[in-house]
Amino acid sequence: MHFSNGMNLLDMMPLGYNSDYINSLFEALGKEGQDAYLYYQLPLDMFYPLFYTISFSLLIAYFLKKIKQFNSAFFFLCLIPIIAGITDYFENIGIITMLSTYPNMSETLMATTNVFTIIKSMTVSVTFITMIILFIIFGKNILNQRKTIGK
Repeated sequence: MHFSNGMNLLDMMPLGYNSDYINSLFEALGKEGQDAYLYYQLPLDMFYPLFYTISFSLLIAYFLKKIKQFNSAFFFLCLIPIIAGITDYFENIGIITMLSTYPNMSETLMATTNVFTIIKSMTVSVTFITMIILFIIFGKNILNQRKTIGK
């Protein structure tokens, strides 16, 4: 963001962006900012999805097991972080391709990358909401067990 004069980078825009914004951002970044985004920011961002996908899927599985719902249809909740991770990789690939082809980016590439950004943002949000709900249920179960033991 140092190079973009305060404009948000594409992977930090959960509600998406349009081709005008992409062109304005890349113009504001200039060659030095585009290179920093392409060769420093995005390579580091290739590790993050793997870590959160594994961590959040395992956390959801852990809580499902603790509330005795692991072997139910709720198991599919473990897939939400995986979808988030996959769409994050597709988003990164789209941004890399756009930076590599700028200023000759296709409208289709820009629109597709935007869709991946929005899906990533939605699935990350659903992941956090799922984990909060499961944590609350898990906490209630622990409190109920302690009340039962105390009687």
